[in-house]
Amino acid sequence: MKRLFICLYFISFNLILFLLIAPFVIFYGPFESLKLFTIGTILTSRHPQVAEFLLSQEEIAKLIQSYNESIITVEPVILGKEHIIIDRENGLKIENISGKYFRGKVMLINNPHQITLAVTKELGIAGQRLTDLVAESKAIAGINAGGFYDPNAQGNGAYPDGITVQEGLVIHNNIGNEAANIIGFDQNGKLVLSSMTVHEISKQKIQNAVTFYPNLLLEGKPQIKGDGGWGLAPRTGIGQRPDGTVILVVIDGRQPGWSMGATLRDLMNIFIEYGAENAANLDGGSSSEMVYKGQILNKLWNIYGERYIPTAFVILPQSSLAGNSY
Repeated sequence: MKRLFICLYFISFNLILFLLIAPFVIFYGPFESLKLFTIGTILTSRHPQVAEFLLSQEEIAKLIQSYNESIITVEPVILGKEHIIIDRENGLKIENISGKYFRGKVMLINNPHQITLAVTKELGIAGQRLTDLVAESKAIAGINAGGFYDPNAQGNGAYPDGITVQEGLVIHNNIGNEAANIIGFDQNGKLVLSSMTVHEISKQKIQNAVTFYPNLLLEGKPQIKGDGGWGLAPRTGIGQRPDGTVILVVIDGRQPGWSMGATLRDLMNIFIEYGAENAANLDGGSSSEMVYKGQILNKLWNIYGERYIPTAFVILPQSSLAGNSY
């Protein structure tokens, strides 16, 4: 018994010692990449203010700037793939994917005109769960879309950030005449990723779009430098092949033993492997979710279940299009 007590005491002492010295090793040690990786993960979590307890704003800005000046790198990813759903009626396929540190889902939609934007019916009051946004749109599937801001610190997804376009109309804009990074579809079903003002959105006939960043691929050219500087996290992304096929990706994260998450470079490389010409990162973290026929397909990080969000890209059934585009 005494020997067991000594063993437990030794383990506890070393664990506490490790927890005490780990922040100093990470943030004040010689490992710059580890420092930036950790800061990136914190800054893109739900509690980015924690970073300022560890480093000054000047130090954080300097780290991010130095990272943004690094070279763009592309690494082929070797994914474990498994078909889990093939919906021939709707030209849709869903696969399980897995990488070194992550697990996720990829949804492929043959007809881009099936993609539309669902927006919370309580815009400015509260967001909705993805399952409800999909159901109310009479869609068959969907993923979370743009980011949102939180003026009253309620975290209820009431206000989409930037410019939001639904069926050709700007329905929300909190940046006035400024340009925002638009992620959306034009009247021809082409995924458009570009910095635009409201006037430019109208001129280019953008039909359904949200605001978020960064872009991952533009005309086949990689856009992410290093690992992206945002650390490991749950991720959601959207892309398109030259033939029009839309690629939706949701990666689980922050779940040791299941999936730690993906870097922005991981997400970019997934789209490269799937043949995307253009691709962009969407809101991630506890918002990352994929739904098909009322079922949540991925493993949510949020212990409280689905997060309330303002927007979602949803997939309408082929039969509802009746040969018409936007």
